[in-house]
Amino acid sequence: MRILLAEDEKDLSKALVSALEKNKYSVDAVYNGEDAVDYILLGNYDAAIFDIMMPIKSGLEALRELRSKKIDIPILLLTAKVEISDRVEGLDYGADDYLTKPFAIEELMARIRTMTRRKIHGRTENVIVMNQTKLDLLNHEIITQAGKTFLGNKEFQMFEMFMSNQNQYITVDMLFEKIWGLEHDADVSVVWVNISNLRKKLRKLHSNLTIEAKRNIGYRLVEKDD
Repeated sequence: MRILLAEDEKDLSKALVSALEKNKYSVDAVYNGEDAVDYILLGNYDAAIFDIMMPIKSGLEALRELRSKKIDIPILLLTAKVEISDRVEGLDYGADDYLTKPFAIEELMARIRTMTRRKIHGRTENVIVMNQTKLDLLNHEIITQAGKTFLGNKEFQMFEMFMSNQNQYITVDMLFEKIWGLEHDADVSVVWVNISNLRKKLRKLHSNLTIEAKRNIGYRLVEKDD
């Protein structure tokens, strides 16, 4: 899952990026509201976190502009203010949630999980299920009747994409953009390496799922043929 963080306090931004990545999110960081709008219009994000008080454009201005352009990704506002009017204004502009500084990282992660939770077939609060294979979203594990195995950061993000789009093809470019980002200097071959690792882990767990490839189309998660 890819998140845009717009926070002009560099130390706080660095700490939040580290916490989000530790929790298996891919993160791009910007430091003003104008860049936040540009990144979201050009990128492919699942959610955004905006500080309200930012230079060039405030978080509220960025939020209002995005909503006026019919961009409906979940957006959480961060603010050091405590006035009720600021919270109400943000929600009126279309924010999905807000947190007042200082806040606990655990609460931020819980808010992100809540606002990004989509109604997907087989998905309960913290688990996505396909046939007899489960993806534990909190512990970052694949679980089958044969056991369970932990997924690394990129493996988890990739498998979550497959489980959230069951039986649908996802292109290599989509995987690379969503998980590594367009500005990342990694080679696209990292996608193939992680798919290979996921296939091995599914086989080891005797899962009845496999990642199927279709030339010039992409990859999808499907049940194995009997």
